[in-house]
Amino acid sequence: RNNLRKALNAIHEGFFLSNYKELHLFLVGVGNVGKSLLQQIQNQREVLMNDLRLKINLIGVANSRTMCIRPEGIEPAIYEEALKKGEPYDINQYMDKIFDLNVRNSVFIDCTGNEVIASSYGKLFEHYVSVVTANKIACSSEYSLYKSLKENAKEHGVRFMFETNVGAGLPVINTINDLIRSGDKILKIEAVVSGTLNFIFNVLSEDVPMSKAIRLAKEKGFSEPDPRLDLSGTDVVRKLIILARESGYPIEKEDVAIQTFLPKDCFEGSMDEFWNKVETLDASFEAERKKLAAQGKKWRFIAQLDNGKPSIGLQSVDSKHPAYDLEGSNNIIMFTTARYFEQPMVIKGYGAGAEVTAAGVFADIIRVANV
Repeated sequence: RNNLRKALNAIHEGFFLSNYKELHLFLVGVGNVGKSLLQQIQNQREVLMNDLRLKINLIGVANSRTMCIRPEGIEPAIYEEALKKGEPYDINQYMDKIFDLNVRNSVFIDCTGNEVIASSYGKLFEHYVSVVTANKIACSSEYSLYKSLKENAKEHGVRFMFETNVGAGLPVINTINDLIRSGDKILKIEAVVSGTLNFIFNVLSEDVPMSKAIRLAKEKGFSEPDPRLDLSGTDVVRKLIILARESGYPIEKEDVAIQTFLPKDCFEGSMDEFWNKVETLDASFEAERKKLAAQGKKWRFIAQLDNGKPSIGLQSVDSKHPAYDLEGSNNIIMFTTARYFEQPMVIKGYGAGAEVTAAGVFADIIRVANV
């Protein structure tokens, strides 16, 4: 009885009343990615309506301080005004409001890195709400949670989309799914999936020592506010876990062999202590870089899955390696499969940045509609 109105609306939409499909969006997180997503939705709504007969309604928006849900809709271009008139943010209340509205084709969009929000996806699925997320936490936590979320979404007939968890807007997760569904088997993965680390090792030079390269990555917005999260390989581990799991390997975080390139004490203490310690390493990094350059090699921070064994670490590659010419903060993911055995499949391009990540989230939203 609670779902009667929703069910009738869905039936009417599918068979009788409408020549278009509607999605109702509830966004959490309006940082760089969330803002860019709202701008893209605003710019593209008319095109989607005309070309795909898809109507997108923004019903809810929330940041870490305020939230607003309006059944009549919120204009993406003026979401800030809606938030100013909203109420204090509480994720449980926000979800309760979504459940109380109980509108068909509801999509919860997570553009945060928040653990509490990531732990709430199961509850959303149970209320027939699809989830599109740029948040890597859920899919890279315990394998049992990852598996239960996918099964929960399937059981309730809703979508769980997380393409942007690896490679921002690059078609990585969907490519894996297509390969496996068509009967292929992924045998090996080799990837550079940290735009931050790739940028750092690309700008390293006689004039740009390691400490300055890290500062540049932070200033340009490539790194986390605390760059040690990138430098420790934490982000790369999460991405490798997701790639492996989607490829059919049930690995846990503890299974990943991690080879860091900075001493352990760099990850302890304050940020000021960190900068002081890194500066003492500049000379040794430069000496090693010169040796590599003389051999025609470069550093790349590579994630690997080989024979089911996951590992991450700094490697030197020569000009024959596909990652050698990888520019700026770009990513590259190489799949060796039963079909792509002699020559691996290569996906390469921008792997960091708010606009391309938002575009990947937007593409996932459209996929939810199955148009």
